[in-house]
Amino acid sequence: MNENIIKRNELLAQKVIKGLQSRNMTGYYAASKEEALKTALSLIPEKSSVTMGGGMSVHEIGLVDALKNGNYSFIDRNAYEDRRTSMLLAYDADVFLSSANAITEDGIMVNIDGNSNRVSAIAQGPKKVIFIVGMNKVCSDVDGAMKRARNVAAPINAQRFGLSTPCAKTGACMDCKSPDTICCQFLITRYSRHKDRIHVILVNDSLGF
Repeated sequence: MNENIIKRNELLAQKVIKGLQSRNMTGYYAASKEEALKTALSLIPEKSSVTMGGGMSVHEIGLVDALKNGNYSFIDRNAYEDRRTSMLLAYDADVFLSSANAITEDGIMVNIDGNSNRVSAIAQGPKKVIFIVGMNKVCSDVDGAMKRARNVAAPINAQRFGLSTPCAKTGACMDCKSPDTICCQFLITRYSRHKDRIHVILVNDSLGF
């Protein structure tokens, strides 16, 4: 990666981390995927019950494999015939892993969900929530974050899941009411009432969608 981009990301990450701190959340900057993995594991005590939504970024830094191969109780929703069962287990987990569809420079996160299991677990339930967020998801403000979530993350995910939504065909949000829509619930996380619950690892890489 270009040195100027690296320096820019470092400076921008510090601004986001300061914003997170003002919102009772804790931020970290990882210069690489490897450093992000190390930071994430330092936040997860061994023997913890851990689960997640569908965050690609969590997979991309190697965290899922590390948990499966380590001394943790990883709740793999793909291992359940009835996925609802695994989703409900998330609410009582020690740690919930996620990414964000977008995050603002002052530390506000935006997430869109179809089944709503991910956004509901982020909002309430698990004792600790750890976000893995690539610097490609940082936006100037909430309006920009919403636009990114709707016009970048949502269309790509709709295509990834093979859904028949207008955005999957056009590449941009059409504000649809399609039966396949994944834009059912919008969660804006602007403050954490519970100290030490939400942790955000900003990664100097382009992760997820």
